[in-house]
Amino acid sequence: MKDWTGVGEAYSLSYAALCAGTFPLMSEALGAGRGRTLLDVGSGDGTLAAAWSESGWAVTACEPEESMRTVSAARHPAIHVVDEALPDLSFADGSFDAVTANFVLNHVPSPRASAAELRRVARETVVATTWTRSPSWLWAEVTRRALVEPLTGRLLPESEDFERTADGFERMLRDAGFARVAVVEHTWIWEADPVVLWMSVEGGVAGAGALYAALGPDERRSFRRAFDEVVNDRLVDRMLPLEHRAVVAVCAPV
Repeated sequence: MKDWTGVGEAYSLSYAALCAGTFPLMSEALGAGRGRTLLDVGSGDGTLAAAWSESGWAVTACEPEESMRTVSAARHPAIHVVDEALPDLSFADGSFDAVTANFVLNHVPSPRASAAELRRVARETVVATTWTRSPSWLWAEVTRRALVEPLTGRLLPESEDFERTADGFERMLRDAGFARVAVVEHTWIWEADPVVLWMSVEGGVAGAGALYAALGPDERRSFRRAFDEVVNDRLVDRMLPLEHRAVVAVCAPV
């Protein structure tokens, strides 16, 4: 599990755009809001919450990390954000027509209990996503070239974890009580600005940021050199075309 404390600004300038790559499929699944209510769980910097609002939904966002809420308030002041975290939300059963959780269930201590809580507060539909090819593949390459030891994160116990595939995500959601689950794997290219990517590292975002923060001065210089080498190998018109994959699951609460 990764620590996201204090990374709101760096995340918003970098990975928020990547994570929004699932929005077209999620939006297609839910359709136009037409004033219906939507809860965006783990809303981060508010990028998707604002997009849902622009699509006609009456949006409530919940985000437990203070710096994320601060950035969301600055960038999207019209979005109501509450300090809530899975697996225990304060909302009544069936409070929202739709509930969304974009790259959230892969960051919680208990994915099944958290998915069950999404189901509890939804009246009609839950749309959730998880990575099947996350940004970590790029940083694994940088780490190998830098000859530094990868950071060993806190892993979920076997009883809580799920297979990071379309079938594995579907099984986990069914374990959480969803009777109907439809999953599709989505692949897209993120045209990443190398300057922004490095800002995410220095800002402590995700596994690469945590690893960099733990390195000594010499190892940090090696990591930066390795990053520059990878960028030079992959750069196209000053941008990095990086392939990512995720599963988008559309679930009926009952």
